[in-house]
Amino acid sequence: MAASSIRARVRAEMIDEIKVVARRHLATDGANLSLRAVARDMGMVSSAIYRYFPSRDDLLTALIIEAYDALGAAVEAADAGPDRLDLRGRWHAACRAARDWALTHPAEYALLYGSPVPGYAAPDDTIGPAQRPPVTLVGILRDGLAAGRLSPPPADGLPGELRADLAEIADAYFPGVPEALLARGMAGWTQLFGLISFELFGRINRALPHRDAYFDHQTALMADLIGLPRD
Repeated sequence: MAASSIRARVRAEMIDEIKVVARRHLATDGANLSLRAVARDMGMVSSAIYRYFPSRDDLLTALIIEAYDALGAAVEAADAGPDRLDLRGRWHAACRAARDWALTHPAEYALLYGSPVPGYAAPDDTIGPAQRPPVTLVGILRDGLAAGRLSPPPADGLPGELRADLAEIADAYFPGVPEALLARGMAGWTQLFGLISFELFGRINRALPHRDAYFDHQTALMADLIGLPRD
């Protein structure tokens, strides 16, 4: 094996190990990561870690991209299970997958959907991975439209400024999706993550001990809002 290949493999293994240690810090310290603390836990001198991640923000970005991709993969896999025309079944499967991932990876979820990290601005590299979950939802809407199983709501209730914003989003990311339907889809998706966040951060846990049933009930209401048909 060429020396360059060995070096590349060793570097990749070291980067993976750094991210493993950093994720442990996320679980205990939140997003307030310290490269020095990570280096200390790995038995490295603090200057050595900068060969792999020049700054805290570079490490945060790597963790954010991996978390978005993991969440996106979970949601996509769940959506692939039900029949393509079972729109409501696909919606419920995708929602449950997002919740299951969040409850299994609370620190990573908090990094993505918790309080913004002071001084950190996410670069464009995070946009594609972040879009994977909502793109899955829009795929459900598109399939429903194409099959004639989903009718777009009237657009006359949308404020003009909002309709223009939605048209811009649709043109850039979701061509062919009517603005009013996109608005309902976005409402469902934002309510989903609000629901997950309230559970994960302990806002409803005492009041609603049967959280599985509550989650399914709420996602059914979201499906009604979006207009997904009941088979």
